[in-house]
Amino acid sequence: MDFQLTDDQRALRDGTRGLLAGRFGRDRLRAAVDDPAPDRGLWRELATAGFFALRLPEADGGVGLGLPEAVLVFEEVGRALLPGPLVAGQLLAGAVDGVATGERIVALCDGAADPVLWEHPDHCDVLIFVEGGAPERDGAVYRSAPAEVARAPFASVDPLTPLVRVTGCPRTTPLPGADASRLRREAALLTAAEQLGSAGRTVETAVGYARQRTQFGAPIGSFQAVKHLCAGMLVRAELARAAVYAAAVTGDALDIAGAKLLADEAAVGNARDCLQVHGGMGFTWEADVHLHLKRAWLRAERWGGAREAEERLAQALAG
Repeated sequence: MDFQLTDDQRALRDGTRGLLAGRFGRDRLRAAVDDPAPDRGLWRELATAGFFALRLPEADGGVGLGLPEAVLVFEEVGRALLPGPLVAGQLLAGAVDGVATGERIVALCDGAADPVLWEHPDHCDVLIFVEGGAPERDGAVYRSAPAEVARAPFASVDPLTPLVRVTGCPRTTPLPGADASRLRREAALLTAAEQLGSAGRTVETAVGYARQRTQFGAPIGSFQAVKHLCAGMLVRAELARAAVYAAAVTGDALDIAGAKLLADEAAVGNARDCLQVHGGMGFTWEADVHLHLKRAWLRAERWGGAREAEERLAQALAG
């Protein structure tokens, strides 16, 4: 059995990385810290490249690819720290008009979370509210205009992701054909893919800094303690990669829960260790390390946190 990426999958990954590097480099990332509104021009450019219509059938104007390809794309999104409700756009491109073409931005709210959070509330055109509990349970899915949703202020740990707490959402307009359990599973998997991309990026950042930063006349990467940190980061990232890629193939709820758990651990742990490799510089606002850590913290609480995943996996092993 061949577990290597195909040439087409590598081309998709590399093309996405090149597009994001050219349109959302470090200068744009730092500008987004002060103004995290999604770049509508970039949104439409992503749509033209097939980002949102990636899994729509070719007969409906889509690219006709599958969940493994979507995971590769979202891994690159995680590397770049691109802000915006991109997971929602990918999942709802076929259900909400204008999303596949990048003309409308849609947000997806997890009604089972506590609190129920809505990202980028001032920049979304449509809100989709998903009821239900665990990923394998059915639940209703509703569509609302942002003005119809009651909200309260909520301080976000991530400066790139403004949030509000949803205090009331009208449940009068069901979203036709929506499958709540599928939305939950795939939202968790694509979020895990973003975490994987961030974990890989912080490995590269730490190794690059360890090679160029010198202390006592030698690169700090030659010191055993730093080597151990970087090696541990790589192990975390590769374990998460194997789990996320496998879950993308199986689509199984338990596989996805395990992948999300490992990807969350890799993203948070690697960002912390990357900060340690940077030393005092890592604690400064000017360094980008803290942005990866804050985004990882936020994603780790979305679409199933560690405690929920651990309980579900333990029940499956015991049952």
